[in-house]
Amino acid sequence: MIRVTITRNPDGLIDSFTIRGHAGFAPHGEDIVCAGVSAVTVGAVNAIEALTGVSLDSKVKDGFLNGFVPRLQDTRQIEQVQLLLESMIVSLKTIEDSYGTYLQINERNK
Repeated sequence: MIRVTITRNPDGLIDSFTIRGHAGFAPHGEDIVCAGVSAVTVGAVNAIEALTGVSLDSKVKDGFLNGFVPRLQDTRQIEQVQLLLESMIVSLKTIEDSYGTYLQINERNK
């Protein structure tokens, strides 16, 4: 199972996320759940950097991705980064709705 943890600060903004595990939906290389989660999450990290100029402190390795949002002063950048991260969550929840046995999303507050 893939486990996603989203951490929000007291203002409700996303501070970090962690994705770990493998779905086990299909054999390696054929697993559409793993492929979907990877595309959504890595795509979000790449989009944040390309579209906002903000680099998340992130680490990627087999079956693991985490990202930490740096402290930002620019209100526009904060809004853009948060919009892209919220979009990532919407896409992940869409996958969870169809393949909930293989993907679990948890949100927590600091």
